[in-house]
Amino acid sequence: MTIPAYLPYVVMIGAIATILLGLRNALANAGWSKQDRATAFRISAVILIGWFLVAHALGLAGAYKAAPDRIPTIQYGIFIPLLIGAWLIWRSPAVGRIIDAVSQPWLVGVQLYRALGVIFLILYATDKMPGLFAWPAGVGDVTVGLLAPVVALAYARDAQRTAGRVTAWNGLGILDLVVAITTGFITSPSSFLVTSRPTS
Repeated sequence: MTIPAYLPYVVMIGAIATILLGLRNALANAGWSKQDRATAFRISAVILIGWFLVAHALGLAGAYKAAPDRIPTIQYGIFIPLLIGAWLIWRSPAVGRIIDAVSQPWLVGVQLYRALGVIFLILYATDKMPGLFAWPAGVGDVTVGLLAPVVALAYARDAQRTAGRVTAWNGLGILDLVVAITTGFITSPSSFLVTSRPTS
């Protein structure tokens, strides 16, 4: 089985469209002026779409291509945006204001898309991905993704009583990301390569 070449584009475009639609609805309900809503939406759209285009261009240019004589580089494509995002959240009043406007249950529930990590398990089953990466990353993504709407619904019904549940879910999501990055790093063709044979 071969994953269609267009699938990553469908996933990314769908994710960006979902985020922007949710942001638009959140801003419409936030009581902001029409000009402030339009400005926030345009800037957010430029950042998200620009990020996607830059990442795609780097991928086409071979910036993330693994090789036995190179150190994997995909971690830079993950950590740099995360660090920039964290800095903006902590230091930018505009970003903080946008986050405050967005429904917190929606921020949780929208991560249902992480269940698409089942693709890793499909690739493993067809001998196209090492089990050391596919199993923890795939099962972790599917678990976090399927729990997202459940946790979001509970949070929307009673935020105070379910705050601990949301915190635990967030912790699980962060752990899943760390495990996926780590196993992806050590199973990429490089001097750090760790092989994992599929088991029957």
